[in-house]
Amino acid sequence: MAKRKEPPRPIIVKKIIEESHGGHHGGAWKVAYADFVTAMMAFFLLMWLIGATTEKQRKALADYFTPTLVETKEGSAGSNGLFGGDSIVHKDNYPHRAAQTGSRSITIPRDATGGHKEAAGAAAQKASFERLKRQLAQKILTDKSLKRFEKNIRFTDTREGLRIDMVDESDFSMFAMGTDRMTPDAIELLNAVASVVVQTPNQLVIRGHTDSIPYKSTAMTNNWQLSTARAEATRRLLASRAVDRSRFARIEGVADTEPYIPDDPLDARNRRMSITLIKN
Repeated sequence: MAKRKEPPRPIIVKKIIEESHGGHHGGAWKVAYADFVTAMMAFFLLMWLIGATTEKQRKALADYFTPTLVETKEGSAGSNGLFGGDSIVHKDNYPHRAAQTGSRSITIPRDATGGHKEAAGAAAQKASFERLKRQLAQKILTDKSLKRFEKNIRFTDTREGLRIDMVDESDFSMFAMGTDRMTPDAIELLNAVASVVVQTPNQLVIRGHTDSIPYKSTAMTNNWQLSTARAEATRRLLASRAVDRSRFARIEGVADTEPYIPDDPLDARNRRMSITLIKN
């Protein structure tokens, strides 16, 4: 009798699932906890600062960390673009009202007397320009050879500085017609101007102006070139009268674009030379 085969024994796979302890040793929760502790420390530090400082000190601290002061300053006292304000002493819009002490003292240094440096500098500059005007006017009025030029010299306070205009008249011309050749009268007048200008440290802008009389179509020049050439001729004369070359900031020819008599562009007074002493 054949021996009966025994059925195969079942294979039992035992899975042992061990409880993981990785959660207790991970670092993510520690980072979050550190952030929380740091934030709480900053909060309590802020609370302590608020309680331990005065209103003025808190305002100074706030101004130090305020990024908008630069934006405020950009729109103040002529700093936005060309001639954005009225003058160097024009009222600005810094936040320095009675309830906002501290802003102006931080952004603008004070001098030894407690006043603002830019105001003191502007006052000194204005006094210097007034003194120059008096000296030149007195020189022209007391010199018999210069007195006849009294009506040809004009002073104008501009945002850029003090402008001295030497204006043509029907009986006076700075240059020979259509050229940059200076007349003897112009040389005499410019010598008087140079004797006063040389005493100041301000930089100079020399600008030539013409009237609107056009050149012939066959001419090899135009009013732009002519006004520039005349400005350069004026610069050369001033330089020959001991005005240091480093003081010449710009030499400009503007043709007839800035008429002295806007209603009559052909008026002789539109032909002029201007010397501007730039504010320091």
